[in-house]
Amino acid sequence: MRPCGYVEVLIFLWRARGHGGRMSGTTADPVRGTGRLVTSPDNDQWVRVFPPRSARGISPELQAEGNKRGMRREVDMRSDTVSGETRVTILVDNEAGAGLAAEHGFALWVEAGGRRILFDTGQGGVLLANAQILGIDLAQADHLVLSHGHYDHSGGLAPLLRQGHRTTLHCHPDVVSPRCSIRNRTVKSLQMPGEALAALHRFPEGQLHWIQQPTLLDAFAGLTGPIARETIFEDGGGPFFLDQAGHRPDPFDDDLALWVRARDGLIVCLGCAHAGLINTLHQVRRLNNGMHIQAVIGGFHLLEASPERLEQTIAALRRLGPELIIPCHCTGEAAVEGLRRAFGKACRPGMAGMTCRFETVGP
Repeated sequence: MRPCGYVEVLIFLWRARGHGGRMSGTTADPVRGTGRLVTSPDNDQWVRVFPPRSARGISPELQAEGNKRGMRREVDMRSDTVSGETRVTILVDNEAGAGLAAEHGFALWVEAGGRRILFDTGQGGVLLANAQILGIDLAQADHLVLSHGHYDHSGGLAPLLRQGHRTTLHCHPDVVSPRCSIRNRTVKSLQMPGEALAALHRFPEGQLHWIQQPTLLDAFAGLTGPIARETIFEDGGGPFFLDQAGHRPDPFDDDLALWVRARDGLIVCLGCAHAGLINTLHQVRRLNNGMHIQAVIGGFHLLEASPERLEQTIAALRRLGPELIIPCHCTGEAAVEGLRRAFGKACRPGMAGMTCRFETVGP
């Protein structure tokens, strides 16, 4: 793992009082205290888990401001002198901070290089409300990316596009394929909901990009396109099929990931990693001339992983050496615990409302 003595990771945990846990926005900088536990008179807690860059006291006025903001988790990977930053905010996840709604789904808001990217949309039940609470204007999205066609990543298309967004949509053609899971002879549809399919059909052709190869969104961000399968220990993560008889396993040709170049390495954003977490990270590095991976954020789909697969995944991650691992959504409790044991404070389980901040690539 790369040395990261300059790295400061802040986790702000406080209970909302008087505002129903709602956050007033995301524009203000976080309050920066010392390395000790600081508890306000109202018993709300602000916890710093890495040594601070300098010892700063927290005034009663700032403590009072903390009470207004509800729960906020922030991971700050920037150094003392910051000329620009990349922000990644979790909008939808199975877990959520106070005042935000959770659902089985995933969505990220990425701000990098003056561009705004919405990566996945969740099921559609909480995306718009969470974004509003977090002070994020989804109408400002330059790009909308679907990592794959499952309902819990694409369901938010319909309510989002009803608002008339003029974004560019990127996805693989197979996102529209019928697909399902079969467990104990029970078939469950996982395909894109009908309303989302209709919204995609109505989407302006000039704004819809079908991704079938690695694609640059701008100079510092891109999409993997279909991901090569190299490892022998990774698979799609469950009993997933293209037919209800279970004769055609889902190859997840539509599975893709987003990467962003930051100053200290690549930030990799995953929907479910059905192509395999390690396969995905290897492809991202190939596309960036072997550049170091600084952070991995998203669903790893290790919910049904065997102990052997989890062990090999952890070993491969150790070789890649990311400074920050944020498992979300479909990673699974046992896998999250295994990652936390293996990587300690470098592993921070995600939730809706969590923001990660990185330094941008310099001029």
